[in-house]
Amino acid sequence: MVHPGPTYRPGERSEESVLSADPSLQGVTAATVAAPVDDQLVLALPKGRILKELRPLLSHAGIHPEPAFDDDKSRLLRFATNVPNLSIIRVRSFDVATFVAFGAAHLGVAGNDVLMEFDYPEIYAPLDLGIGACRLSVAEPVEMMEGDDPSRWSHVRVATKYPEVTKRHFAARGVQAECVKLNGAMELAPTLGLCRRIVDLVSTGSTLKANGLVEVEHIADVTSRLIVNRAAFKTRTAEISQWIDKFREAVNARQA
Repeated sequence: MVHPGPTYRPGERSEESVLSADPSLQGVTAATVAAPVDDQLVLALPKGRILKELRPLLSHAGIHPEPAFDDDKSRLLRFATNVPNLSIIRVRSFDVATFVAFGAAHLGVAGNDVLMEFDYPEIYAPLDLGIGACRLSVAEPVEMMEGDDPSRWSHVRVATKYPEVTKRHFAARGVQAECVKLNGAMELAPTLGLCRRIVDLVSTGSTLKANGLVEVEHIADVTSRLIVNRAAFKTRTAEISQWIDKFREAVNARQA
């Protein structure tokens, strides 16, 4: 059962009322959660479509952001929650891993595509949230498929925002990959002669089809993970473990 969070207004925090109203915080004392801003745990979340899938998990874990979080007109980047010792920052999906790796955020949600690209040793990913499912694939124009055998490639030029993952993938089978870094509109590259092939995330495949492209090689399946800064986990084990457990319970409830 997802428990509705208490009505929250910035500046009207009451540790006792939050603890009594939010069943997900039973057993947590006011002294534990009443922390100054600088001592708050920071949870980094990605902008975009993943948030829609993530919101039920947040609610089940007992995290309810302040109203500005859902206000499209708000320009805030950091948001209070109903839990006084936890705040949320909302950043680009690729930046979540960087904020967590460098300790600016203690926890975050990032796709394993991002984790594979940056391969930060400072990040621990204890939980697959099972949301944002898609795949990382190589695609090329439909007309190239006939007579094209990926197993015989020796050199490829690829447009992608995943140059490190792409190079490692092709290097593993002895193919030299020349990567042209793009942050979006990858599907235009073959049409405009920038590259013959692309490496990008694919969900339904409709965008590829609309642009005359087709998948020719699968690199990895992708889902979103709960990630943790390793140093923070060592120094704040009890707090962070509590949230890992709550998200695990939320995932299990979603899959039940």
